[in-house]
Amino acid sequence: MRFTDLFIRRPILAVVVSLLILLVGGASLFLLQVREYPNMESATIVVNTSYPGATQEVMQGFVTTPIAQAIATANGIEYLTSTSTQGQSEVKAKLVLNADADRSMTEVLAKVQQVKYRLPTGASDPVITKITDGASAVQYVAFSSETLSIPQITDFATRVAQPLITAVPGVASADMGGGQTLAMRIWLDPDKLAARGLSAGEVAAALRANNVQAAPGQLKGSSTAINITAATDATSVDDFRRMVIKTGTDGVVRLGDVATIELGGQNYNSSATTSGRPSVFIAISPTPDGNPLDIVSTVKGLIPDIQRVAPPGLKVFSQFDVAHFVEASIDEVTHTLIEAVLIVVLVIFLFLGSVRAVIIPVVTIPLSLVGTAALMLAFGFSLNLLTLLAMVLAIGLVVDDAIVVVENIHRHIEEGLSPVQAALVGAREIVGPVIAMTITLAAVYTPIGLMGGLTGALFREFAFTLAGSVIVSGVIALTLSPMMSSYLLQDKAHEGKLSQRIEHTMERMTHGYERLLGRTLAARGAVLIVGLAVLAGIVILFTGARRELAPQEDMGYVFVQTKAPQYANVDYTARFAKDVQAIFASMPEYVSSWDTAGLASPNGGFGGIILKEWNERERSADDIQAQLNAEGAGITGVFATSFQPPPLPAGSGGLPVQMVIRSPDDFQTLYATLEKIKGAAWGSRLFAFVDTDLAFDSPEAHITVDREKAGQMGVSMDAIAGTLATLVGENYVNRFNWHDRSYDVIAQVPQSRRLTPDNLGQYYVKAESGAMVPLATVAHVDMRPQANRLPQFNQMNAATISAVLAPGVTMGEAVSFLESQPLPPGMTVDWLSDSRQYVHEGDRLTISFGFALVVIFLVLAAQFESFRDPVVILVTVPLAVCGALVPLYLGYATLNIYTQIGLVTLIGLISKHGILMVSFANEMQHSQGLSRIEAIRRAAAVRMRPVLMTTAAMVAGLVPLLFANGAGASSRFAIGIVVVMGMLIGTLFTLFVLPTIYSFIARDHRAAAESERAKQLAETEAAHA
Repeated sequence: MRFTDLFIRRPILAVVVSLLILLVGGASLFLLQVREYPNMESATIVVNTSYPGATQEVMQGFVTTPIAQAIATANGIEYLTSTSTQGQSEVKAKLVLNADADRSMTEVLAKVQQVKYRLPTGASDPVITKITDGASAVQYVAFSSETLSIPQITDFATRVAQPLITAVPGVASADMGGGQTLAMRIWLDPDKLAARGLSAGEVAAALRANNVQAAPGQLKGSSTAINITAATDATSVDDFRRMVIKTGTDGVVRLGDVATIELGGQNYNSSATTSGRPSVFIAISPTPDGNPLDIVSTVKGLIPDIQRVAPPGLKVFSQFDVAHFVEASIDEVTHTLIEAVLIVVLVIFLFLGSVRAVIIPVVTIPLSLVGTAALMLAFGFSLNLLTLLAMVLAIGLVVDDAIVVVENIHRHIEEGLSPVQAALVGAREIVGPVIAMTITLAAVYTPIGLMGGLTGALFREFAFTLAGSVIVSGVIALTLSPMMSSYLLQDKAHEGKLSQRIEHTMERMTHGYERLLGRTLAARGAVLIVGLAVLAGIVILFTGARRELAPQEDMGYVFVQTKAPQYANVDYTARFAKDVQAIFASMPEYVSSWDTAGLASPNGGFGGIILKEWNERERSADDIQAQLNAEGAGITGVFATSFQPPPLPAGSGGLPVQMVIRSPDDFQTLYATLEKIKGAAWGSRLFAFVDTDLAFDSPEAHITVDREKAGQMGVSMDAIAGTLATLVGENYVNRFNWHDRSYDVIAQVPQSRRLTPDNLGQYYVKAESGAMVPLATVAHVDMRPQANRLPQFNQMNAATISAVLAPGVTMGEAVSFLESQPLPPGMTVDWLSDSRQYVHEGDRLTISFGFALVVIFLVLAAQFESFRDPVVILVTVPLAVCGALVPLYLGYATLNIYTQIGLVTLIGLISKHGILMVSFANEMQHSQGLSRIEAIRRAAAVRMRPVLMTTAAMVAGLVPLLFANGAGASSRFAIGIVVVMGMLIGTLFTLFVLPTIYSFIARDHRAAAESERAKQLAETEAAHA
């Protein structure tokens, strides 16, 4: 008894197997985690060190270099970048994908501790943080009010909202943007200080002496203990104003006599707006293994609670989150799934003409998809954009096996057998081909699932989900489908008129195909020449296709980055941000916007426009980005460039194209080379915007002290440094208690007294004699340019060209152009952001395509016990690939990871057609002793109908992808266009070219059966039976 006979004879068993698949899969479906992409960890460890007042050269030589040298030897680091600026050092260690971030963090921490003793005295302890890579935070929560000041809003956000948000599982940080943390600002008047004989250092010392947090302990008696408190600190503006800072014969000098005191902001180096209104943001970043969708959902649930306790007039709302795009994409994929199922059902009905017959393959779809969910849960997969895309593809795949089974049983019914007899005979015949097709298609995805890097991490779940769905469908096709066929299919006498009409039509098509096939087999040489010509065309089509790693998705928002001149402060940057906001508001697709200035640097800004829903606007994000870049170029005073978020995760953030030039030479040499490439990039018209991170346009006010004169007047260097640090440096003196929280006390001259270098000479320093000496007496100020920063890449001097692609330009074209630029000897190139992903990941799937072909060949060779038959089966693969490359060559899509996945899928789909024909032709040689030509002619005629049906089902299932719109449409279209075109062209070649190749090189099974070896094997088996 054959395997399939068991389920035909025991229909309850077949139903129970299917119900178990449905039950387990259905439960699994509700347990699967929902994510944007498969779970992967992409993190960067950042080491920040401050040394107030130190020059860039000191920071690089004495702080950045020792730290970078130490952590470079840590495990799991892909590359190091560092930046040294005035008083600040930042070293970033980008970890390899899916590295253990906690372990790497611990190792970096230990290595930094080893070199901490080498840091200069006065440098702060290095602060080590772990951040998740990405162009932006996953969510921005905005706080806006027309009545409250920014420091007040900041205080509420810090006290109430920030603790709640940081407690959400998966949140790594909740950073304040545009906020001004409360501080006691002591605005010193240099003239009043000099009039009272006070130096800035003496005021700072008095503040430290008279604002002290006491810890007096307890009074302890024989049986009692009393806590002691001492009001030795200042807790209000009045306390500070009345503070005595000097006593003498001239009377008492209070702090209010020489300064204006107010409760203000800790600094005024950043600002933020939401839709043009001043506001404060909390930018939420996830941990490397955090799920952004869960984070956004939880934080949105917290917002009503935060709003409930907010001060009157304060609005709290979610300004932006990445989950909206993901949820919209999942909705679109769900609609696509439903549309695909309906279209496939219609196509099958048109081929079979019977509702009863249609039910059999259609039942396979939900059972296979639900059964696949059980496998996904078992392997720890998630429901994400890629596994859902796999399920859309699977709709056309999972019905193939059932269609083949039903069609073969239907054929035997047409030959006169009863449904039960036809089910027994037809299922037996088709077991081998179904198993072969299932194993073959599942094996196609094995190389993808075993790939490394970003592509492997992204598509592992995609590949194994598809393979799992095919395996489940194969099980259902061999268990449930034959049993259902024995019950639902009708014998010839009871066929309906529609079924009969379709049957006549298929017979006419079969006869017509037989005639055409006869002619092609009579002209086999011409067919071979056509096939070879098509093969040659692959080279032209492949080289002519434009390349990128992934198509840009319309995510419903566009980022805008502004950059002011190096000398600009945050007020300058914020002023021009209003012009950008005006452009936003003028667009019909505008919903809201946000903007921040001064977060990364005083002259930099970052924001974005949030667009209407996809079905409510006519223009795409690409069109809006082009308009923003065009109108942004008209803003004088800042460079404004718009760009979209990266289409794939795990990028380093920033503009999409980032070319790093490394050199052992100095920064002036690097800068000269950088400017040449920058000019060439602008002239190429490939880029909408080009910028560099290195420039020698930063003004430096250099104070030169006449040491001899200062010595004669009794003015020490310490007095000069201390005076400048207090009056200009905005350094905190100590902290004070306000409503049970500690805040900084900051002494500084008002902004009006520190506008120009000349103001510095008007400050007074105290000589040893007690005389107040103007700084201009012992020093003079020179203005000179300096580098804006000292960047390094992997501990070598480096500079980065950042760019945004012009409309219609692909990443491949941009990278090829930049790589072609001449460089002086010794300089090397590396990449960051999206361009790094393209350079490192672009060819991975091409290699996998070749590997998949080898795997399929070996699998087929094992199944057919022949090295010739797999060649025949796979001969149409390159021909199908040629058809798939046509739309890429014509510019309808690019060669990217999605189209390459489509090409790999084609290998399995087209080889299924070959398996059907070759297996049947071999059987004809065995059972009826036919020649190769006669066998393949008979097999092709018999198998034409299932070949056409499976092709039609697959193509019809992908039709919704060709007309995809809305969120995530680009990736769905890319994979759909390749598979549809490849299937149509490949099926045509399968029907005509494959028989010709079979007639030439297929194994002669008659001769093999009559060989001496076969006879000896048969005799031995008979003797030992």
